Amino acid sequence: MPKKEQTHDVIIIGGGIAAHTAALYTARANLAPLVISSIEPDQLSMTTTVENYPGFPQGVQGPDLVNNCKKQAERFGATYIQGIADSFTKQKNIFVVGVGKASYSARTVIISTGASARRLSIPGENTYFGRGVSTCAVCDAALYRDATVVVIGGGDSAMEESLALYKFAKKVAIIHRRNAFRASKIMQDRIFKLKDKITVLWDSEPVEVLGNGKMVTGIKIKNVNTQKITELKCDGVFLAIGHVPNTAVFKNVVPLDAQGYVITDRFTKTTTPGIFAAGDCQDPVFRQAVTSAGTGCMAAIQAEKYLEHLKASNTY
Repeated sequence: MPKKEQTHDVIIIGGGIAAHTAALYTARANLAPLVISSIEPDQLSMTTTVENYPGFPQGVQGPDLVNNCKKQAERFGATYIQGIADSFTKQKNIFVVGVGKASYSARTVIISTGASARRLSIPGENTYFGRGVSTCAVCDAALYRDATVVVIGGGDSAMEESLALYKFAKKVAIIHRRNAFRASKIMQDRIFKLKDKITVLWDSEPVEVLGNGKMVTGIKIKNVNTQKITELKCDGVFLAIGHVPNTAVFKNVVPLDAQGYVITDRFTKTTTPGIFAAGDCQDPVFRQAVTSAGTGCMAAIQAEKYLEHLKASNTY
């Protein structure tokens, strides 16, 4: 039988900066939030130097930023447990989160489970992730000034990554497995106008990320037509093959869009009263630490207001 627990005012599901910000604000509102976070690191924790988060003129290490946010929330009374939410149900006005054999009940839930960047699953990718392999050019482009970089993909995301890198890198090579991009025409046109720095390797796919034990030094590429494998020297590899929001467990309680992102209004509210969403699990556009923190704050304030409404209407 699942372990029975008290009914919490707020349960926050997630372990990234959106979750920690929501925990900080709800804790400071004396709501004693319970945060359920996976043992797997969030994307920010897998990033090395973060140079675009306000307040850190010299930059900050991703794991340090996330850990400090968590400690700050704990200081004000947030409680953390590790686990993966594997079930999620609504029972009258109470939400029940299943975590293995245990279950946790709450009057409000803030979903901040993030989105996972699609990976290539090739040798060297995990070894050099955060050490030359990245999923966010907007975050890391400035680290590659006068460097040679590779972008994997052919959609709008790949075009956007390439444009961000173009401002800093010496050379940008886009590797695409087909002979035409899937990106919108306007995005393709922008790329094709920048032939001074940007080249495209058509009908090609990466097969291995190369490095010196510390950082990326190159990538092996296979031509899908000839099967010929070549090596390209580079300083960074940027994956732009999409993201998968970690939201499947919520699909029967809150609406998701076609890509699986939680649908919210501009106040982070879902159409299910009492459930809010923050961070990358509801943001397919920006996916930045600062915007995730912002929506975490918004969700926390909205959850507090919702609880006040329950108390005022005698439905608490």
